[in-house]
Amino acid sequence: MNLHEYQGKEILNSFGVRIQRGIVASNHKDAVDAAKQLTTETGTSWYVVKAQVHAGGRGKGGGVKLAKSLAEVETISNDIIGMMLVTPQTSAEGKKVNQVLICEDVYYPGDSEPEEYYMSVLLNRNTGKNMIMYSTEGGMDIETVAEETPHLIFTEEIDPTMGLLPFQARKIAFNLGLSGVALKEMTKFVSALYTAYIKSDSSMFEINPVLKTSDSKILAVDAKVTLDENALYRHKDYAEMRDLREENPIEVEAKAAGLNYVDLDGNVGCMVNGAGLAMGTMDLIKQAGGEPANFLDVGGTADAARVETAFGIILKDPNVKAILVNIFGGIVRCDRVAQGVVDAYKSMGDKINVPIICRLQGTNAVEAKKLIDNSGMEIISATEFQEAADKVAEVLAL
Repeated sequence: MNLHEYQGKEILNSFGVRIQRGIVASNHKDAVDAAKQLTTETGTSWYVVKAQVHAGGRGKGGGVKLAKSLAEVETISNDIIGMMLVTPQTSAEGKKVNQVLICEDVYYPGDSEPEEYYMSVLLNRNTGKNMIMYSTEGGMDIETVAEETPHLIFTEEIDPTMGLLPFQARKIAFNLGLSGVALKEMTKFVSALYTAYIKSDSSMFEINPVLKTSDSKILAVDAKVTLDENALYRHKDYAEMRDLREENPIEVEAKAAGLNYVDLDGNVGCMVNGAGLAMGTMDLIKQAGGEPANFLDVGGTADAARVETAFGIILKDPNVKAILVNIFGGIVRCDRVAQGVVDAYKSMGDKINVPIICRLQGTNAVEAKKLIDNSGMEIISATEFQEAADKVAEVLAL
C-alpha cells in the first residue's frame, strides 16, 4: 500500500526520524493557514509547496515549488490543487492533485553548504536480507545514478537475526563522507530509519533526498513509503491512510468484491483460481501470441455471482478482445463453476461482446464441459492447456 509523502513522514517521525516539518492542506486558504502555523512553530519565512500524489518526479511536472511569501503560498497552492500532474511515473493523462503539503524551508544559510544524499531500505530478494541502499548523489533519480555513476551507490545488508548493528550505521555515515557532528547525526538517523522500517512492517522506504543542513542536522526532506498489505492487520491506523483516489478504480472495485485483480496492458482477459495457475495462464496467453490484460484470481468460491462480477470487471477494459477462463477444480467443483459461467453469461446478455474460452479441469470436469457445450451460449470449451492456447490464438486471429 503506497502512502503520500506527508503520511510517510508521520510514520518516520513517530519512530524518531527527523523530518522536514509540514502541514497538509486541501485548498489554498488552508495552505496559507498552514504556512502561518509553520512560521510560528519553526520560524521559517520561505515555504515549499508539494503536490501530494502517489508518483515520483513531482518537481519535474511542476508539482513542487518554492514560495517566498504567504501570497505566493496562496497562488502556488491554488495552481497546484486540482491540476492533472504529469510526471515520469504517471500516465500521459497524469494524476489529479487533491492536496498539497506546505513544508518549512530547510535550505537555510549557515556554517556550511547543505548536502543531499539518497537512502532507501528494502528487501534484497536474492539474499533474503533487508538492505540499506545509499548514495552521495541525493536529489537525482537513482536509476540515472545507477546507469551513469554506479560506483556512487552503496549497499549495506542486515542480518535478520542481528538487526542493524552500530558499526553498520557508522559505516554508512563514513561512506557518505561525513565527520564530526554530521556523522553522529547520520548514525542516529540511519538507526531510527531502519527501526521505523521494521516496526511499521513496510516493504520499502525511499528518502530522496536525505539532507545535511547547513548546521549539520540530518533529516528526511521527502519520504516514499510502501507498506506491506499483508501486515496491515497489525496496523489499523496505517490501514486508514489508504487513499483510494490514488488507486486504479477497477482494482479498487475488484478488491471490494474480494477478487485479486491487477490491471495490465494486454488484450486477453484472464479469470483463474489460484495465483500460480494465474501466472501460468498469463504465460499461456503470451505463447499464443496475445498479451494478458489482467491478473484476476477469483479464489476458491467461483459461484455465479462472483463469476459475473469478475466478467464485469474484465470487460471494463476496452482493450480486451477475448477472455480465457482457466479453472482447476480442487476444492471447488468444475460443474459449479461452469454453471456460474453460464448463468453469468445469460445475466449479462449483450454486455459480453468478446469471445470466451473456458477451460475447466479437475473435479467434475467432464460434467462441466457438457454444461458449457449444451448451454447454447457462445462459449468455447477446452480441456487441455495447449487446446486453450490454440483457441486463444484462433479468436485473436479473427
